[in-house]
Amino acid sequence: MSKKIHKKRAQRIRNKLKTFSTDRFRLTVFRSSRNISAQIIDDINKTTLVSASSNTKKSENKKKSDITINVAQTLAKKAIEKKIKKVYFDRGRYKYHGRIKSFADELRKGGLEF
Repeated sequence: MSKKIHKKRAQRIRNKLKTFSTDRFRLTVFRSSRNISAQIIDDINKTTLVSASSNTKKSENKKKSDITINVAQTLAKKAIEKKIKKVYFDRGRYKYHGRIKSFADELRKGGLEF
């Protein structure tokens, strides 16, 4: 797929979420072939409140699914410390399956609601 299609899909998803969830922060995910990163963003003030990435943390686990779970647990702990419980999940251009789904499930176990 071309970059234009990816951008259109991400914008379409993001615009739908913003109309329904005006009182929550946005949790956005970026996934590459080896790493995953996520941020909780305040769209009103245009600031990043919490972020977590697999690039910053050297892990002993070599599986991508294990790395994803570790990043999700780290993000959930940081968000709970800052008293953020309700977010909306912006999956961007990625389909909701595989590592994105396991990431979301682990965040729900960590205490975030979306």
